[in-house]
Amino acid sequence: MALAEQAAPSVLARIDKVWAASGILLLGVLAFDLSQFGETLIFLGESWLWTAPFILFSCALSASIAATALDKPLAEVLRKRATVAVLLAGVFGALSPFCSVSVVPLVAGLLGAGVPLAPVMAFWVGSPLIDPEMFLLTVGIIDLPFALTRAMTAIFSGLMAGFITLALLRFSWVREPLRPDIPFDKLGTVYGTGCGIDSDRPVMLAFWRDPARRSGFLTQARSIAIFMAKWLTLAFVLQSLLLAWVPADQAAHLLGSGEWWTVPLAALVGIPTYLNGYAAIPVIDGLLELGMEKGAAIAFLIGGEVTSLPTAMAVFAVVRRKVFVLYLALGLGSAILMGWLTQIMSAIG
Repeated sequence: MALAEQAAPSVLARIDKVWAASGILLLGVLAFDLSQFGETLIFLGESWLWTAPFILFSCALSASIAATALDKPLAEVLRKRATVAVLLAGVFGALSPFCSVSVVPLVAGLLGAGVPLAPVMAFWVGSPLIDPEMFLLTVGIIDLPFALTRAMTAIFSGLMAGFITLALLRFSWVREPLRPDIPFDKLGTVYGTGCGIDSDRPVMLAFWRDPARRSGFLTQARSIAIFMAKWLTLAFVLQSLLLAWVPADQAAHLLGSGEWWTVPLAALVGIPTYLNGYAAIPVIDGLLELGMEKGAAIAFLIGGEVTSLPTAMAVFAVVRRKVFVLYLALGLGSAILMGWLTQIMSAIG
């Protein structure tokens, strides 16, 4: 009996709480709503089919930065030219193909490599909001003026987030934004440094020629991928249930009055009901035809992309709580501010 009692806690300790939460949710849905269980599985599969290529690319790129030993010189250059780095990151973010979820492992890798938070935050906030394909799709489905408004608000949101973060650089939690328990010490273990990456290693772009670097790359990429997979699986399950209980089109019908409060409400509505940048375009087009204000539409798009449930959970998993709160504040603040500016410009025009 004593051995059994000792074994039980050790078994429970080995069970990952995030995977367990996803399993319990799915079992609960299966028990109480069989049709919703099927829809949740379909949603989970479609979400992973859409995001998996970006996640894998992000994990590989993050691990490559460490494996090539580019982390230290890259971080040094960006620290010395912080203002230029924020400007470039804000503009480049609008041109990158990463969605709100897939950009998280890349951002975590950049932070793990020592890249300052300010340019990373500019890229982080601006990247999910627009890309060339999304811009063309918005032109085709809605119109060119709305696509241009969306592009400009994406760039401004990224730049605003980056420069606000740069102004907070004196705080220690801004200088060390990552949680201490995320898997970015794998390469350090491979190279015998115990923790982190050996900063004295020479840069080697063709890292796969070195067995130690190649092994370290595979170890870190796999660790990041598994870490992100468990959090995103839980987030996708939760989002499928929220979308079933709070449909986006019904919630957004509240946003057509043109009152000042519709913009912040749209930003908040986007958190539980947002799909993704491409799927949202026809939904927004239909809501605009039903009378939704453009400012509310912009707030819904920005708030939904930057602070949607899967994104928020992924961000929470990799950064310290204060950085997470900063991220949410910048995301919602950008959504509301850009929405109000769009309302004002629409009224003037």
